[in-house]
Amino acid sequence: MELCVALDLPSAEENLALAESLKTYNVWMKVGFRAYIRDGKPFIEALKKINPDFKIFLDLKLYDIPNTMADAAEEIAKLGVDMFNIHASAGSVAMKTVMERLSSYENRPLVLAVTALTSFDEEHFQKVYEKSINEKAEQFAKMSYENGLDGVVCSTFESSAIKNATSEKFLTLCPGIRPFGEDAGDQQRVATLELAAKEGVDYPVVGRPIYKDADPQGKVRQILDVISSF
Repeated sequence: MELCVALDLPSAEENLALAESLKTYNVWMKVGFRAYIRDGKPFIEALKKINPDFKIFLDLKLYDIPNTMADAAEEIAKLGVDMFNIHASAGSVAMKTVMERLSSYENRPLVLAVTALTSFDEEHFQKVYEKSINEKAEQFAKMSYENGLDGVVCSTFESSAIKNATSEKFLTLCPGIRPFGEDAGDQQRVATLELAAKEGVDYPVVGRPIYKDADPQGKVRQILDVISSF
C-alpha cells in the first residue's frame, strides 16, 4: 500500500508548501483538475524540483472519443507523470486505443480507469448507470483489465471484489480515505486505512484529513506508520 496525497488546496503556493513539508516522505502526489488547469506543466515541474522521487498521479479522468483520448494520453506521457486516469465509461475501444498509443513508450505511466466516483451514493448512481455500484464497478474493472489497463479508481468497498474478478496484481486506487474516521465531507463511500488494507487497496488517497490538519507532516507520518504495520 502506497499513500497518495491529494494536492487540492486553493493555490499553487499552498500545494507546493504542502509538498515541501512532505519532501522527505516516499509518497505519491495527486494533481487534480483545478491544480492542473490553473497551474499546468510548470506545477508538475515544481513538484519534481522539490523531490525528484515524488511519484505523480495526474487525475484528469479523460473522457472523449477514442482518438482524442489517445492524443491526450500521449501528451500526458510526455509530461513525465507516473500515473493518470480515464473514465471507464468511455468504453473498450477508447481503452484499447489509449493503450496502443502508449505502447511505444518505454516508461509509460500507469493507466487507471474510473469506475464509480466516490461522491455517488447507490440511488444517484443507479439513476445514471441503471445498475448497482458493485455490479457496474466490477463490469468496468473487467473491461479495463481485458484491454490492458493497469488498474481502476474505485471505492474501498469494491476493491476486493474487483481483484477477485480480475487479478490480485490489478491495481486499485481509492479516494475517500478517512484514515482515522475523520468527517466524510462531500464523499459518500469513505473508509479507514484499516478497512482499505483489509480490502487490498494499493493506493489510498488522502486529502483533507492531511492538509486541513494543524500538522500535515505529522499526520502523514502517522498514516505511514499505520500503513507500515499492515
